[in-house]
Amino acid sequence: MSPTQTPAPKRPKGQGQWALGHLEPLNPNERIKKDDDGLNVRKRIETIYSKRGFASIDPQDLRGRFRWWGLYTQRRPGIPGGKTAVLEPYELDDEYFMLRVRIDGGALSLEQLRTVAEISTTYARDTADVTDRQNIQLHWIRVEDVPVIWEKLEAVGLSTTEACGDVPRVILGSPVAGISAAEVLDPTWAVDEIQRRYIGSAEFSNLPRKFKSALSGLPDIVHEANDIAFVGVNHPEHGPGLDLWVGGGLSTNPKLAVRLGAWVPLEEAPEVWAGVTGIFRDYGYRRLRHRARLKFLVDDWGPEKFREVLESDEYLGRKLIDGPPPPPHVEPIDHVGVHEQKDGRFYVGVAPLVGRVSGTMLSKLADVVEAHGSGRLRTTPHQKLVILDVDADQVESLVTALDAIGLQARPSVFRRSTMACTGLEYCKLAIVETKQLAVDTIAQLEQRLADLTDQLDVPISLHLNGCPNSCARIQVADIGLKGQIVKGEEGFQVHLGGGLGLDAGFGRKLRGLKVTTAELPEYVERVVRRFIDQRTDGERFAQWVARADEEALQ
Repeated sequence: MSPTQTPAPKRPKGQGQWALGHLEPLNPNERIKKDDDGLNVRKRIETIYSKRGFASIDPQDLRGRFRWWGLYTQRRPGIPGGKTAVLEPYELDDEYFMLRVRIDGGALSLEQLRTVAEISTTYARDTADVTDRQNIQLHWIRVEDVPVIWEKLEAVGLSTTEACGDVPRVILGSPVAGISAAEVLDPTWAVDEIQRRYIGSAEFSNLPRKFKSALSGLPDIVHEANDIAFVGVNHPEHGPGLDLWVGGGLSTNPKLAVRLGAWVPLEEAPEVWAGVTGIFRDYGYRRLRHRARLKFLVDDWGPEKFREVLESDEYLGRKLIDGPPPPPHVEPIDHVGVHEQKDGRFYVGVAPLVGRVSGTMLSKLADVVEAHGSGRLRTTPHQKLVILDVDADQVESLVTALDAIGLQARPSVFRRSTMACTGLEYCKLAIVETKQLAVDTIAQLEQRLADLTDQLDVPISLHLNGCPNSCARIQVADIGLKGQIVKGEEGFQVHLGGGLGLDAGFGRKLRGLKVTTAELPEYVERVVRRFIDQRTDGERFAQWVARADEEALQ
């Protein structure tokens, strides 16, 4: 090249977008998926691994494709959080699995509940957690037992299909779908139809990363934190339908979902869902794993371009109807307590301690529910349980019976509003312990703040996460706690004043505001007392945090 020649511009590196011809696998996860669809591992589990045991499992299946069937290896006991990022995956692996039971829409019959309870007590050392994705997670599962567990679950209409992995995860739905007088419409048909058409299908079994969906006639599904969400709304001309949101997600780079301004009739929701999922499959960024969520594509394109592509011949091939937003909700709707249904009966929402239950408890729950004339339950996106269809004369007896097995319908503010992820006990990503710490903290706060019971008339959510990945939605909690090592001990970075709905936004992260696990109850007590002392009439915690000086938040 002569001195006067201008060098040719460098070709920009592709982002792994299939639709643009970037088909070559660009990271180890993409290579694993190209080598074999994750759904295909089921046959190997049934015919090889369950018969030959843990040592026979191919590493690519173990730490990759097993997730397509709801299986993660557990953390080996005794490994401290400070070793999480230091050890190799095989050093962290225990020879047992967490198994995630997929419960789309959170709907459970008594037969299904009893089946999960029996699996827990027989194969999972009596463990069970209700998650904030409406699933139930079991622990201590041996690969040898997985085929019979699948057989039992599928016999009652449950499964673990695509409960984890780079696939469409469980579809969140309203715990009171079909019974709430306040819902715009009952979207149960669409939840079931999406599951029937697309879950377990090769059409969407290889996405750039996980894909989270939510669909409700009420704003009770944390829709701002999902990749795709449909929220009930009344159109002034077309009547009840769904408002479409895309691109939400938290983790280490949180983004709230954005509205596309489109009104979707219920009968078109599955097709629109498939269009958005197809865009993610085809245009999602596959080169860098940390950029492989839909929120990054939506952020780069903007809602106008995203809607334009969705409406193109490549996907829907038609224009969507413009529509209004749903009215903002003031606080998360967790459905805890006693509430009247539109048919005159009642539903009762109860708060397990940070979602932790057991097979024994679930079995007792099934008996209590049946004895009081109900046959249906729902899990919620807030680690809660809801019993439906209770006659008025059975309500107080049911509440008493539930309380006797550890499920409170009238819990304290902190029992009601505290969530915790799996944490160090089982999770290989965790840095700190969460579940038992949360339970102990709730007990301390109930004592420390007993004198303020009458003044705590607004929810104050406390969310504990064992690592930065925000499975417990720490950025949108009143008090969000991100696990890390503090002063050489287990502790948390504190986020304050996050929220969804009317207070939608991420919490303040004050420089240097970190607490050890030992300091946590005292710190929360101090901040809550300052809030009660300084708040104005009707002021919510997030509003107070936004205006408080840093000294008050320390």
